Amino acid sequence: MNTPRAAAAADWHECRVTLPAPHNWLVLDLTAERPEEWARAAADEHFSADDAPADWREAFAEDVLWYWAVAARQKALCAAVLAPQDGGVAAFYCVRELGGVPAESLRLDALRAEAEAAEGPFFRPPEITEVELPLGAALRVHRLEPTDPEADSGNVLEGVAHYVLPREYPTALECRLLWGALGLGEELGKMADELADSVRLA
Repeated sequence: MNTPRAAAAADWHECRVTLPAPHNWLVLDLTAERPEEWARAAADEHFSADDAPADWREAFAEDVLWYWAVAARQKALCAAVLAPQDGGVAAFYCVRELGGVPAESLRLDALRAEAEAAEGPFFRPPEITEVELPLGAALRVHRLEPTDPEADSGNVLEGVAHYVLPREYPTALECRLLWGALGLGEELGKMADELADSVRLA
């Protein structure tokens, strides 16, 4: 998964992520000028049977378009959804640059302090660990949170985010995998680590 980057915005031009089992992933085309049309076309291609119910295709297109809008709003460098053929969206992966971080805050202890101070709401305290990735030092944050932060109940999202400080560039990245099937937490947590480990800037 490669995404071009304008040279004027940073010292690097591409964000590259290696997707495990790429046939199970749909890379979101964040350059699409007509995202609704792109989402519908992606839904048509996703279902192998021509007689797949129209409501399946429509629901899948709506889900994909929702994640596309989230990634676009966050000015993601790249984004993809985990969606095995003929199935629904199981997880969402997004890499974005954290804007507005002062140079003096580009440190793991500063990122940790911010992660620990986040108000949530969360269903349990976040699990925060420091890791070393090929791109640079990173903070790994594992959280359980509601899909609607304003609600006291509802669906629960689980997520693993890696906040990375690239060695060669004065910036910070968020590499985040989110999913709703809590029974897959261990497996998808490992996948989040694998994805973050693969991120490269060029």
